Amino acid sequence: MKRIILKLLFIGFSLTTLLSINAHAQTQDGYTNLIDGVSVDGWNIIGNANWVIGKGIVEGNKSSGFLVSSKSYRNFIIRAEFWAESNTNSGIFIRCQDPNKVTAGNAYEVNIWDTRPGQEYSTGAIVDIAKVNPIHKAGGRWNTMEIVANGPQLQVSMNGVPTVADARDSKFSEGPIALQSAGGIIKFRKLQIKPI
Repeated sequence: MKRIILKLLFIGFSLTTLLSINAHAQTQDGYTNLIDGVSVDGWNIIGNANWVIGKGIVEGNKSSGFLVSSKSYRNFIIRAEFWAESNTNSGIFIRCQDPNKVTAGNAYEVNIWDTRPGQEYSTGAIVDIAKVNPIHKAGGRWNTMEIVANGPQLQVSMNGVPTVADARDSKFSEGPIALQSAGGIIKFRKLQIKPI
């Protein structure tokens, strides 16, 4: 009996290790998986948000805080799959300048917030940099988002439709990525990055 329990523990440990390694493995098309849905390996938690990890999903369900990548990135393409409630306040922050205090003033905030009071910077916009037009809604379903940061050029598309076609800003050239939980439920089941 003791031998069986030890074997099961070893198998569980091996599977967890393998899944964590796969989180940072490169895909055939050159993307690296940044989340694995079983751990926060490679991420630092700041703030008071409640992050639930499991079943291939990273979920934030309490405000206010961030998961901040331990690595810094310069020029890249991000592919993300996320689910949000209609009132969720979240976002993907790129090129963060202070990994301990992430704001829209010291990073580029690609917004996920359908009910933002200023709708021009709602879901799919880059807050205070590039307005979204037409307005896109993400609430209540799974969505895809692609973010391109190449030098001063910034682009965003959601569900295959451009929301920011070609913004230019050179304030921030490099920094970590941060996932925000600022109200409502946000779930990420894919977050991949590819250097340019």
